[in-house]
Amino acid sequence: MNRGESRKRRRSGTPDGEDGDRRTPERGVLPSKKSNCLEWDVDDVCGFLRMQGLEKFEELFRDEKLCGATLPYLTKDDLKNLGVSVLGDRIDLINCINALLQSPIDAKVFNDPIHGHIEMHPLLVRIIDTPQFQRLRFIKQLGATYFVYPGASHNRFEHSIGVAHLAGELVKALAGRQRELQINHRDILCVQIAGLCHDLGHGPYSHMFDGKFIPRMRNGLEWKHEDASIKMLDHLISSNKLEGVLQSYGLVLPEDLVFIKEMIQGVGDNCKAPEWPYKGRLQEKGFLYEIVANKKTGIDVDKWDYFARDCHHLGIRNNFDFQRFLKFARVYEVEKKKVICTRDKEVADLYNMFHTRNTLHRRAYQHRVVNIIESMITEAMMLADPHILISGSGGKQFKMSTAIADMEAYTKLTDSIFERILNSSDAELQEAREILSNVVCRKLYKWIGQTQPAADTTIKKDEFDKLADQLVAATPSTPVEVTLRAEDIIVNVVQMDYGMKGKNPVNKVRFYCKNNPNETVKINKKQVSHLLPERFAEQLIQVHCKRPDKAIVEAARKHFIQWCINRNFAKPRDGDIIAPELTPLKADWNKNDSDSDSDDSQSRNDVHLPQQSNINKAKTQLFK
Repeated sequence: MNRGESRKRRRSGTPDGEDGDRRTPERGVLPSKKSNCLEWDVDDVCGFLRMQGLEKFEELFRDEKLCGATLPYLTKDDLKNLGVSVLGDRIDLINCINALLQSPIDAKVFNDPIHGHIEMHPLLVRIIDTPQFQRLRFIKQLGATYFVYPGASHNRFEHSIGVAHLAGELVKALAGRQRELQINHRDILCVQIAGLCHDLGHGPYSHMFDGKFIPRMRNGLEWKHEDASIKMLDHLISSNKLEGVLQSYGLVLPEDLVFIKEMIQGVGDNCKAPEWPYKGRLQEKGFLYEIVANKKTGIDVDKWDYFARDCHHLGIRNNFDFQRFLKFARVYEVEKKKVICTRDKEVADLYNMFHTRNTLHRRAYQHRVVNIIESMITEAMMLADPHILISGSGGKQFKMSTAIADMEAYTKLTDSIFERILNSSDAELQEAREILSNVVCRKLYKWIGQTQPAADTTIKKDEFDKLADQLVAATPSTPVEVTLRAEDIIVNVVQMDYGMKGKNPVNKVRFYCKNNPNETVKINKKQVSHLLPERFAEQLIQVHCKRPDKAIVEAARKHFIQWCINRNFAKPRDGDIIAPELTPLKADWNKNDSDSDSDDSQSRNDVHLPQQSNINKAKTQLFK
């Protein structure tokens, strides 16, 4: 036999020589030409058992006519009833079947700039290759941040694939580390699909759409992109007729689809209910709900991917290493609920994770220029909303603000709406077109300043719309030459926190220790470092002026300073420059922090004065 014939025989799965070829299917050998193991007949399954060294069960599988379609549903109890009496043999069979189902031979490899070469299950690829998922190619991950950071050109498409990959890595790590959790291939596939589809519902410019546009156009409507993600997933499956495909890969409908949707929504406070509130999985597998969108501790693979991906494209250092969390993650029972825990020595790294989140919000997501550009785009979309129609189901026409009710129309709504308005020639869109033209030409609304509320005080959400009126009403003690109008002013109130408003999210995490790995503990902030934050939330108030006239801008800045004085806000950084005649009116604004430092230094020196006096006397006696 020549080498070519030998290679052909190996590829076809024929044993070469007496020793045979027992390489696993994921390494390139299949007992059948059918790439999907769920389509195998009994002979194919028996061939797989031989390759795995489990030929002693071949006769049993033949007698029971166990084909590929039955593999996903086999349990240890089923095998015991079939006559596999030894527990170790039952575990070996289940592990081999799970490995086959989790790493199919027809998996597709994606070359990702963050995670390298990653394998995607064929079912995930079928979901990716749909118009509803491909739509994410045309929605910027960071919205208008791309207008400030030239590298922030990545989209929701690659982020979603990255989250699916990390979700699979974490759930597989738990499955391999703790086999008693009985994580099966259905659990793994559902977790990966939830990671893949969690952002299907994002609109144009991502969070700008559900954070600014929809609240202003649909006042009073409680709507988030997760709501649309669930509706879009249903539309994706039905319009592409994927129900049979999901079932062909071993998923059980509607149970597993309910589980996927529940993971996209995320675990919230309702998990504290006396009865288990979820239908997709029983409480014994409640830890699976913490992987994709964890609203209990804030530690989930969604953050891991966007931290790494956004930092890479923004040019900001990522101080959190999710690979270490993967190595130390374990499931423990805490208050009769199974939760994901990590080693006690990783607590500092978790603080780094939340600090990275705060840094990204402060330096990029809530950058003052990003916020004002998003405000301008939102204003243009609001003006254009009555005049742009999108075809939906049944030929019905929807506006941008109403397309969220129809997924066929919503599928067509992407960042391309910017170019559609900008390049239009309709007279109705002239005002919106001029705003977007100003964005492109960098003729942005003028920066007035930034401040903060006093400590332990916050501005309530129902007060946001009144802030511009308050600022205009704050007449400076020194007269201004022009009249300021509330419609000329934009006040953005930005919430900065560690992801749980004013709470410390690490307090929600349980840790296990090396000396006693069977128990979990909480770790207080003071046990970690005295240099950690004392507060975990604050508000920033950013003010811009729409009118570019120099006199208007100067008047707005003086009104802004007077408003800060009236409301007892923090002194703006450039307050002494833009209104030197006003800042002295507030006494505590003129206290320099360095003065208190020098006072402390002086008080410390005063403590040592008696000792210094004694030393001087001793020197005098010596030289006498």
